[in-house]
Amino acid sequence: MAKELLFSLTKKDFKIDTFRSGGKGGQYQNTTDSGVRITHIESGAVGESRTERSQNQNKKLALQRLVASDTFQKWHKIKASQMMGIIKTPEQIEKEVDEWMKDDNLKIEYKEV
Repeated sequence: MAKELLFSLTKKDFKIDTFRSGGKGGQYQNTTDSGVRITHIESGAVGESRTERSQNQNKKLALQRLVASDTFQKWHKIKASQMMGIIKTPEQIEKEVDEWMKDDNLKIEYKEV
């Protein structure tokens, strides 16, 4: 069975903030904005990371945390059901999409573009 792309997300769908993170690093942390907070505008889900010294590594971790959040997962299920033409309550949608994903052994992946 061929898989079809229902919708995609781009950088326009997210708000990305950088800030100076605390913790180890000494003088280095006072000169770079290595902390990253990513907010998905439509769902309000937030992912944040400040553990690494690299802004790129923190950005990847923040995106992973955002995608793993319950808020984003619920939004994703509702959006997928709308794209499939299912009009039901959010609870029914979530249950049906969970069953559909288990039956088809689907995995959700998000990649930075």
